[in-house]
Amino acid sequence: MHIAAVALSLLLAVAMLGSGVMKLLGTAQMTENMRVVNVSVPQMRVLGVLELLATVGLVVGLWVPAIGIAAAIGAVVYFAGAVVAHVRAHEKNVQPAAVLFVFAVATLVVLLLAL
Repeated sequence: MHIAAVALSLLLAVAMLGSGVMKLLGTAQMTENMRVVNVSVPQMRVLGVLELLATVGLVVGLWVPAIGIAAAIGAVVYFAGAVVAHVRAHEKNVQPAAVLFVFAVATLVVLLLAL
């Protein structure tokens, strides 16, 4: 189970790193995606910082499991919020947020089982 926990943690960390960096850089595609769900540029930057913090937490969690679990809980909450934002905005492209939500839940479950 430990190998699965490490693999899922690192994969989720990479996904969140990419998304967080795109939000911080304010790429045109990310800015448009955020506009569709009524997220301003300053809010988008805060979301990017949160994703980078979760990335660090997931990586540190490889050595300190409690931090990894806390980061995974944060990722679950973050992506649940993303799904809700897409649904509330009647936005059709909810799949990426939903997939990352499921991925974050799976990571959290495996991290808890690996204790």
